[in-house]
Amino acid sequence: MSFYEILRDKVLGKNPDGSSSVWKVSLGGVIAGAAGQFVASPTDLVKVQMQMEGKRKLEGKPPRVKNAGQAFLQIMKEGGIRGLWRGWIPNVQRAALVNMGDLATYDTAKHKVLAHTSLKDNYVTHTIASACSGIVAALMGTPADVVKSRVMNQPTENGRGLVYKGSVDCLMKTVSQEGFFALYKGFLPTWARMAPWSLVFWLSYEQVRKMTGVKSF
Repeated sequence: MSFYEILRDKVLGKNPDGSSSVWKVSLGGVIAGAAGQFVASPTDLVKVQMQMEGKRKLEGKPPRVKNAGQAFLQIMKEGGIRGLWRGWIPNVQRAALVNMGDLATYDTAKHKVLAHTSLKDNYVTHTIASACSGIVAALMGTPADVVKSRVMNQPTENGRGLVYKGSVDCLMKTVSQEGFFALYKGFLPTWARMAPWSLVFWLSYEQVRKMTGVKSF
């Protein structure tokens, strides 16, 4: 959030009337989301592996890892430090798209509502903007989420994926083998997760800014 605001206000700059162009907020969201997720990619890889253990148990397969620490060590043993960033490209791509959808949409929707309606900068406007950001973020992020999960969960040998060469290869194979809408598998649960998160986050974030004397987002 901080990086996005720096990009929006000090790097990309606002229009003379104080508004931000859609392309500027979109670019800011992409860069901020990609940078943040690149740093966090190793922990996301561990999270995905831990989440897959439940499925392996139901399939009667032996567990690969028992805890996060073991997962970290196993990943490093198989692929070294670079192995912690396995799948970082689709991971970062997803974060870039989700954050562009979330940040740019909220920012744009909020200021459009304030500029073209009689609504004030309060929880009603924040709710409308967050509803818009949740649906756009889910629409933009689900395909990248599908690709990310498949790349990060594929079997590997010496740190190399055995099914997909990379995110583009995964995208092409998924579309050619299962059709375009395979990229939107899990859209409803994704939206059902992101919509309330977006609502709670933005309402809380705006109130925290107000209480601490920081100008509205």
